Amino acid sequence: MSLIPSNAALDAARFIKERVRTVDDWPQAGVQFRDITPVLQDRRALRTLMDLFVQRYIDENIDVIAGMDARGFIIGPILAYELSLGFVPIRKKGKLPYKTLSQSYDLEYGSATVEIHEDACKPGDRVVIVDDLVATGGTMMAGKILLERLGAHVVEAAAIIDLPDLGGSKLLRDNGVPLYTVCEFGGH
Repeated sequence: MSLIPSNAALDAARFIKERVRTVDDWPQAGVQFRDITPVLQDRRALRTLMDLFVQRYIDENIDVIAGMDARGFIIGPILAYELSLGFVPIRKKGKLPYKTLSQSYDLEYGSATVEIHEDACKPGDRVVIVDDLVATGGTMMAGKILLERLGAHVVEAAAIIDLPDLGGSKLLRDNGVPLYTVCEFGGH
C-alpha cells in the first residue's frame, strides 16, 4: 500500500469528493449529511471510486472484504468481486439468520450492537473492513473486535469519506487500525 498518493489518485479523489452531496440539517438540525448516492449514480464516478479501492488492495493478499451495515454493503461486494474475494456482512443486531457473535458500541445518544456469523471467516484471514464514511469510529471498531474474535487480522479499514472532526479516524488509528479514505470533509 503506497503511503504517497500519485497525482492520478489525487485527481480521482478530488473527482469523487466533488460528487458527494452535502445535505444540511439532515437527519436533524445542525448535521451536514454527506450523501454518496450521486457517486453511486454516476457510472464514471463509481468506476473511479472502485478503481481507487482495487488499486490499493490488489497486491495486499487480502482474504476477505467485510462490510458494515448498511452502506458498506454497497461498496464491499463490488470490491470483493473485483478482487475475486468473499464478502462478509457485519449487520445490525437481529438481521443475520445463523449463529452470531455480537459487539455493542456507543453512539452519541445510547448504544447499538452489530453481529457477524460465527463462521464468517477463518483464523488468520486478512480482512479489510469497508463503510461509506468514518464519523465517530464506533461501528468500525465494533467490526474490528468481531473479526478479531474470529481470529482474523484486520489489515485496514477503508471508507469513501473521513469526518476527522468527529474523531473516528483517530480512534481507529489509536487502536491499531490503519485507515484509508478517499476524501475528507470538515465538520459533521
